[in-house]
Formats: sequence, structure tokens, C-alpha cells
Amino acid sequence: MGRQRRERQNVPTNQAQRAAAAPGQRAGMLAMAAWCASPAEVAALLAARHGDPFSLLGPHQVAGQRVLRAFVPGAETLHAGTVPLALRDPAGFFEGLIPPGPYALHATRGATAWTLEDPYRFGPTLGPLDDHLLVEGTHSLLPQRLGAHPCVHEDVAGVRFAVWAPNARRVSVVGGFNQWDGRRHPMRKRLDSGLWEIFLPGLGLGLAYKYEILGADGVVLPLKADPYGFAAELRPANASVVANPVHAWGDAAWMAARATTPARRLPMAIYEVHAPSWRRHPDGRCYSWDELAAALIPYVLDLGFTHIELMPVMEHPLDASWGYQPVGLHAPTARMGEPAGLMRLVDAAHQAGLGVILDWVPAHFPRDAHGLAHFDGGALYEHADPRRGYHATWQTAVYDFGRREVAAFLAANALFWLTRYHADGLRVDAVSAMVQLDHARGPGEWAPNPDGSTENHDAIRFLRQTNALVASQAPGALMVAEEATDFPGVTRQLAADQGLGFGFKWNMGWMNDTLCYLEMNPLFRRWHHKLMNFGLMYAFSEDFILPLSHDEVVHGKGTLLSRIQGDDWQRFATLRAYYGFMWGHPGKKLLFMGQEFAPWREWSEEGELDWWLLAHPPHQGMQQLVRDLNRLHRTLPALHARDCEPEGFRWLDADDADHSVFTWLRQDGEAGPPVVVLCNFTPVPRHAYRVGLPCAGPWREVLNTDAASYGGANLGNMGGVVAESVPANGQPASALVTLPPLATLYLVPGDGTGNAAAGGTIP
Repeated sequence: MGRQRRERQNVPTNQAQRAAAAPGQRAGMLAMAAWCASPAEVAALLAARHGDPFSLLGPHQVAGQRVLRAFVPGAETLHAGTVPLALRDPAGFFEGLIPPGPYALHATRGATAWTLEDPYRFGPTLGPLDDHLLVEGTHSLLPQRLGAHPCVHEDVAGVRFAVWAPNARRVSVVGGFNQWDGRRHPMRKRLDSGLWEIFLPGLGLGLAYKYEILGADGVVLPLKADPYGFAAELRPANASVVANPVHAWGDAAWMAARATTPARRLPMAIYEVHAPSWRRHPDGRCYSWDELAAALIPYVLDLGFTHIELMPVMEHPLDASWGYQPVGLHAPTARMGEPAGLMRLVDAAHQAGLGVILDWVPAHFPRDAHGLAHFDGGALYEHADPRRGYHATWQTAVYDFGRREVAAFLAANALFWLTRYHADGLRVDAVSAMVQLDHARGPGEWAPNPDGSTENHDAIRFLRQTNALVASQAPGALMVAEEATDFPGVTRQLAADQGLGFGFKWNMGWMNDTLCYLEMNPLFRRWHHKLMNFGLMYAFSEDFILPLSHDEVVHGKGTLLSRIQGDDWQRFATLRAYYGFMWGHPGKKLLFMGQEFAPWREWSEEGELDWWLLAHPPHQGMQQLVRDLNRLHRTLPALHARDCEPEGFRWLDADDADHSVFTWLRQDGEAGPPVVVLCNFTPVPRHAYRVGLPCAGPWREVLNTDAASYGGANLGNMGGVVAESVPANGQPASALVTLPPLATLYLVPGDGTGNAAAGGTIP
């Protein structure tokens, strides 16, 4: 009994007693106080196994007293203001009673002293609404709430961090600021949602960080980059970087016009660009975003394109993936410099009158250890069933589109690029693999629905919801599907669960058929005539873009020029005729960088385009042709206004297989001047070839791909023809036309002096 009283007398009851005690003695004394942390809790914290650090660290009211606990590795002494705290464990765990009021921590080690704010004295930065909306799958502002955000919280400057990891036992923010020590800054778990958060005072922009996650099985995972990180380190480093990309936008007029103008009625010719390899410095370095903007925008303007489409700019570990294996979905790649540089590029493009489309990859993600794969120790972002959560062809993980939090993550990311970066649209990669369970999968790699169907209903629902979100929150922004099958209603409106709600779809069938025709020896084209005209059987079933993309000039396919048969003259002539065919065909246009000057060498991401070819006339001529085609596309409404509607197109003769000739009429649907397109895909000139025309009188030859200025032989019609009242091809008039070999002609009514045969003056 007496010993018990003596032990109680040794318990420190005030600050002076604790300060007077030696560290070892204080440790024994504190263990007996009712307000002291239990040895088990301290041990769990020091072993980085404590799942609720805010219940232990920071200030707490215990039995009417205010106790403060802090973990400061390396400190020998620690004061809260002027009040000393006892060293409970030599690893750096301190504990003691403090008076009410604010405090800062002052630490010493030998002669070294430093001051720090206690992150565990701050309240949450997220609220119940964040929990609710995330779990519900309707949180469209997730990038504003999760990730790393410099801010002032409770009157102190720092960075708030938040990440979703519902199955984790512990999540810590680690970086150089805490020696990458997961014990230092474990986060607060929000039980209602599986979100983890912490505010770290004193931190700012530019810091590299990751998350250290303890899985449900007690295994510490490889350090994870932030799914919502706004910037990343340059490969091969892969940490996230605290960033707050901002820009003083000057494109208000562009954004207002975008929101009110229907794109399907406007000219659209897209120049597809792989940003790191369009141009390179002599030493092989990538251009920065600003350097790219300074060179690319004037070039694209000069060629007359209306949009730039950037292959994925999101951070990715492997150059050879071209960005289609993204890890940092919110971070522009560090290969091109700071994130705000991309904002400046988009703004400069808008002010110059160019739209910017970004490739976006929600279909799959790489399994790199620092990425989303098994993010908190198990299937989280990916589907748990490998038949839905893994794609063997690409060796990638596949998102669990049916999980509401994952769908919200992706949908909010789409909105992020359209609103924060002012992108004018997203080209959604690999939609076919999303909506079809069996697409590009072999036996055993997929499983049908219980009713035997192959549609991925979760992915379909996700795409519909995302397109609806974009339509409501980013009016006028384009959602473009790369969808390679005949899945119905890709660009149909979202009504009664019909359609996916995209604005445009890549016409992969048209591309495959016509390139197959192009590669044939002209002798055999007569037997494959339908490869060129079959596309008109379904041309208006969707709103199409005609794509000649990067996929057609890689993986041993060669270039568009090199895959054509014949001598060099025939190859250049055929490609010129094909471009004329394409620009005259219904559908918006897309051309991959470099193909405007017809390179011989297959594209590679390892170096820049073969710009030296432009010193040679045939390549100069091809570039000039593309320039002129884009000019005609913009200035002749008949070539763009009804790209997506059948009243804008009429065959004159689709069936002249013996001559490999195609002729048709383009109209603007508003009684404006028509354009007649004539294509000859043999090396044989066709003299006195009769073609039907809507009216008699002069018709001007506004395009001849055989012109000498393009590198052709200059065979043609001396600038125009005169139609007579002789019916042909279902038209009331006709003319005898010379069709040059391997060439395309455009005819418009009028003689170029303002005297028009029909529909007014042609520009």
C-alpha cells in the first residue's frame, strides 16, 4: 500500500515536474498517467501500423486535461511553445500536458534547432458531401478535392492531400520533406468513403511526393503516385509533384463561340500530333510546350487545318507507348515542361483560331507498380475478374466501370481537361474494347453476360453518363469515339437509353477499305471498286471523322506513300488523288503529322519528322495540295456543311469500275453552289469523259491534283469546262471532261469572274 502511494507521488502532475525529470525517468512516469497513450498504440505508430493516427497524435482532451502527442524523428527535445514535452520513445515520440491555445513545435538535436507546425492539430479539409458524392459516383469536381492542393487552412499555408484507398490499413504522404518515411505523416481516414486526407503545413509548390500504403493484408505496397497529381517528375523518376497550374486565359470569345456553334455544320480538318516528336532540338531534347506552340500553331494555320489533335499528353512511363499507357491522368507529361505550358499552348491556339483536341484513354491503364494497379493492395480501379479487368493483347489493366467511384474518377478527369485546360474535345481511345466484352480477346480471356450477350453494360453506362456530364458542364466540347465496329448509335443522342452520345466517331471502316484499295496495283482496282464506294452505304448512320491517323504509319505498315505500288511518280500521283478523294468525301478530316508532305520513312517516336524532305519538289507539292484542300474545305460550304447528312451528297456515277472512276456531287443543303468531285484511280488519262452536272454553262476547275504546282503533269481542262444541256448521270446537263491519270478534280459552277452557272459566285 505504501509502495503504491510512493509510485503515485512520482507521477508528474504539472509541467515543472516533467521538465525536471530525466528523459528515461519521465518515460516510466508517463506510462502510469491516465492521459498517456498506451504502449500498444505507440508501438503501432512507430511501426507505421496505426490506422487512425489522428486519434493518437496532436492535441486531445483526456479527463479534463489537454494532452499533446507528436512524432518528430531525430529530435532530442521538443517544446510546444515554451512547454517541454517528454520523450516517450527515443525514436522521436513525445507526449505531455499543454495549456489551451495555439502552439508551434520547437525541436532540438544537439546544437541544431528547428520549428515546425503540428499537422495533427488541423481539422479535416474534406466534408461529408465529398464522401457522399464520391460513393454515389456523381462527384464531378474530384480533381478540385482530391490530390495535392496548396492552400491556406485554418490561417496556415501548406498543402492538403487526399486520396481514395478504401481497403488500406494506413496511408501516408511521403517525400523528401519527410525523408520518404511513412511513419511521419500518416493520413486521416474518412470511414464513410475510404478517402484519406491530411493537411501538411509549411509545404508548397514543386515538392515530389507519393503515397505509402499499407494494404489490408499488412503488406506495405510499392510507393504510389497520386491518381490526382497535377504534375509529375520526368521519367524515369515517377513521383507526383505538388503543382497548381494556372494561366491568365485570353480565349473568352473562343470559348463563348464554342458553346453555341454546332460542330457538325462547320469545317473540320484535324492535324494529329505526337507532341514529343513533331520537332526536336538538335541534341534530341523535346520541345517545351511554349516552343511547340511557337512552331506548331503558325505551321498548322498556314496549312489551313481547323484543329490540332494531340496524342495523349497525360504522364506515361514509356515513350514507346506514345501516351496510350497513362499513369498520371491529371498531369501533362513532364517531357514537355511545366503543366501551365500546355495551357499557354491551348490559349495561343484559340486566339489564333485553332481548336485543340486531346486523346483520352479510359479503356485501360498500365500495371506499373507506382500506378493505379492494385492501388490499395487489391483490385480497386481495375475489375476484380481478370476476364474484365485485364486485357491480354495490351497487357494492361481495365477499369471497373461498374464501380461508381471509378466511373466518377474517369468522368471528372474528362471534365478536368475540358474545363481547366480549355481543351475543345476528347478523342476517346479504344471504345470498341470498352463496349464489347470480347473485342480483341481470345478464348478464355472474356466471359459473356448471363444472358449470353457481349455488351459491357457497365462501360456503356459510364460512356453515356460521361458524355451527358460533358454536354452539361462543357457545352460545345467534342467527344469523339475511336470505335472500330458497327456498334449502333455511337453518335446518337442520349434518349431512352439509345446511343452513346458522342459527337463524332472515327470511320475506321472507310479508312481500312480505302487504304486497301490504295495499295492495290491499278490493274486490279476494277475488281475491288466497292472498297471505295461502300462507305457511302453507311456514311450518314453516324457523324463521322475520316481518320488517316498514326496507327496507319507504324508497326511495319510503312507510310501512306510507301505502301502504294508503282514508280515514284505513280506513288505521289496516287496519294494526291486519294487526298482529293478524302477531302471531297462526306465526313470531317484527320491527317497524322508528316503525311502532309508524304514521308517515305515510317513514323517513330524516337526522333522528329523528316523535315528535310521539304527541300524536294514532290514533297513540297504534296504539302501545297493539303494546304489548298483545306482552303477549299473551309471556303466551299458544300464540302463541309452537310458532312453528316445525306442531303449533302449525291452520286453521279458510283459504278464505273471498268475505268476506276468515281464521280459525285456535294451540296451545302442551303441551295448554295455545289461541288462536283471526279476521281480517276488508274494511270490512264480519260479524255472526253462525260459527267452529269446540275446546270449548263461554265464550270471552273478549282482543284486538279495533277497540277504542276503539286508535282503533276499538268493535264486537265485549261481551268474549266462548259456544260451543255445534255442529260447525264441523272442531271439535266453534262460536260466532256479530261480526267488526268491518278488524279482528282473539283468543279464548281461559274467562270471565276462572278458569272455563276448556278447558286451564286464561288470564292
